[in-house]
Amino acid sequence: MQKGTVQCSQGFQFPKLKVTSHKKHYWNDAEGQADYLAVTEDDLQLDPATKPFGQCRLKPSSGGYLPCTYAPAGKWQKTYEKVKIMGKSCLTEISELMCTTGGKITILKHGQQSEISRSQISNAHTQEQQVYNPVVDYDEFKEDINDQQYYV
Repeated sequence: MQKGTVQCSQGFQFPKLKVTSHKKHYWNDAEGQADYLAVTEDDLQLDPATKPFGQCRLKPSSGGYLPCTYAPAGKWQKTYEKVKIMGKSCLTEISELMCTTGGKITILKHGQQSEISRSQISNAHTQEQQVYNPVVDYDEFKEDINDQQYYV
């Protein structure tokens, strides 16, 4: 989603994705906040737009490295073909974009957060959960969650 960040194999900074292909489809946000816009294979702009990755390792100079000149080579690759947004494939955490300078741009943080539902908590095996987190009494945790209203 738009609030996700990317990294370049040759850069030093991590810009955010910027959706320009649409203003209509959102991931996990009923209110339609811009940060939750779905990113597609055609969304090639980054925020900040100038020198998004800072300095470029492929451009050495006497004082270090020259600034990044972001120049995407085509569209995002390794997109999710099964979901289309206005006819365009969506990005996932394995998507890649090549830069004509020579770097490979990948997703650093997709911007989504995992949430667990009350039914998932109830269906989890207590003994297994105790192995993962021996500090928590999982049966007590289940009871607490079932008493709270903010888990759905």
